[in-house]
Amino acid sequence: MTTIAIIGGGFTGAAVAYHLARSPAGRRAQIVVVEPREVLGAGLAYGTRDPAHRINVPADRMSLDTQDPDAFARWLRTTGTIADDPDAVIASGQAFPQRGLFGRYVADALAPFVASGRIVHRRTAAEAIARRADGTFDVALADGSLQADLLVVATTHPPPAVPAALRPLAGDPRLVADPGEPDALDGVPSDARVLVVGSGLTAADMVASLDRRGHRGPILMLSRNGLRSRGHAPSAVEPFGDFTSVPARTASELIRRARQAIAEATGQGISWHAVLDALRGDGAAIWGALPEAERRRVVHRLRSFWDVHRFRIAPQVADVLDRLDGEGRFRLVAASLVSSRPEADGLHVAWRPRGRRAVETGRFDVVVNTTGPAHRAVVDREPVRSLYEAGLVDLDRVGLGLRVDAAHRAIGRDGAVVPGLLIAGPLARGTFGELMGLPQVTAHAELVARILGEVLAEDRDVRDLRQAV
Repeated sequence: MTTIAIIGGGFTGAAVAYHLARSPAGRRAQIVVVEPREVLGAGLAYGTRDPAHRINVPADRMSLDTQDPDAFARWLRTTGTIADDPDAVIASGQAFPQRGLFGRYVADALAPFVASGRIVHRRTAAEAIARRADGTFDVALADGSLQADLLVVATTHPPPAVPAALRPLAGDPRLVADPGEPDALDGVPSDARVLVVGSGLTAADMVASLDRRGHRGPILMLSRNGLRSRGHAPSAVEPFGDFTSVPARTASELIRRARQAIAEATGQGISWHAVLDALRGDGAAIWGALPEAERRRVVHRLRSFWDVHRFRIAPQVADVLDRLDGEGRFRLVAASLVSSRPEADGLHVAWRPRGRRAVETGRFDVVVNTTGPAHRAVVDREPVRSLYEAGLVDLDRVGLGLRVDAAHRAIGRDGAVVPGLLIAGPLARGTFGELMGLPQVTAHAELVARILGEVLAEDRDVRDLRQAV
């Protein structure tokens, strides 16, 4: 029987395993998911137990199956868990429940396959991966080893890098270098002066978490553009705009057409959210039409603007920021970091506000780093590092993750496809574009599972099968 190892059991890895296990061809394989967490499907994003962290997409658009888009909303109702979260439903009737509930929904969906043995959950960490001469893969695990005929890397992005200006604070317990750690905010005094570096969804989550914990001190948020994640439309909207009939070939053309569509929508009384939803839904086609150089321009020049409009903040979290702003306890400033130094009386940080020469300084009790994933550092950490050192994977040229071809196969450092090695999820964004929103990640995972299932269905010799993937 063919062994398919999936490295990473967060949402992407769990979704690939789920759809492969459901397919008739999936019965021809042993599906092994390597994931150290207790259950499959939660991962970093949906494994949080902080009730202040909420999904930022309405529940009726979150699902493990694109053919059943309201599966999560139905699960909330049938299990009664929505009743345990009285703040989940907002005035429009849309539900934005606690993020950890979605992780429970995914785990519940996979549980029957795990119980029956169709999916094997190796609750351990992959510490290194090597490729044998026969093309199979040896996965060194924290508690043993695993040999696989086919390998799917479905790990998430690495944590944020500490900005150069904050490196003098490295190792100081008052610097929260990785906000993804479960205990990241433990021990923060209620009156602490907090600096949050970055202004995306994670930054907003940190502020909401502090507020839930009873924090009453001042919070300053710094980011180069001073852009805060936008909120949702007052009511559900349909996508507006055509970006695929004649796809844009340059970044400037894409932004021009997006602005034109927003102007047309506004003229019809439709909010900009509808245009962004169209861009998101057609993201793969839009991205695929852009030459590589233009993709780089999009990432370097437009990404921060795209992110704050695309990855919208949950209404409950937006309410927290608005309330703290109104109370004078929260401030967002567009500025660049200049320097920092740790002292006994606090962490001293200097920054230069945008458009000004003068440098401002502040003294903080805690600094929280929410600058986003260090995409290029993915090859510095296992299990990707060993693959990179062996030449089996390479960084993409866009700056978002790993190089893959149109069939999701890894491209090695020699530029050749690596048979039997697939990359799933956000690490494939350089090739496929929008792979961060849950609906897009779901569709991508389904496609990877379908590719594997089609190859398994051909019932080839495993060596031929590996060449086909």
